[in-house]
Amino acid sequence: MKKAIHTDNAPKAIGPYSQAIQNGGMLFISGQIPVNPATGQIPEGIEAQTEQVMKNIEAILTEAGYTFADVVKTTCLLSDMANFKPMNGVYAKYFPENPPARAAFAVKELPMGVMVEIESIAIK
Repeated sequence: MKKAIHTDNAPKAIGPYSQAIQNGGMLFISGQIPVNPATGQIPEGIEAQTEQVMKNIEAILTEAGYTFADVVKTTCLLSDMANFKPMNGVYAKYFPENPPARAAFAVKELPMGVMVEIESIAIK
């Protein structure tokens, strides 16, 4: 059965979508941008932005009863492929073993002018 997941520990949706949808043992997390949910601020720099995105993903995973070990697929969207290597350095800390399948793309623009957005799929 389809269930919307929401936590105040991740940014509120800025459009008509859920932070995540759980269906059976699958969790589909919407693209997370680096908004600090407590302050509404966006940190400076690609490493700090990636760190905030991963914290937002972690908050949603936790709310739904999952961990990063359950993540099987991510899609990383970057405002500039020059940011791939530093984004990857932060991202790798969250997946020390058996990292998920992943795609990474540079796009013309991301919401709120951020440098990175990451969506995730987790399965139990």
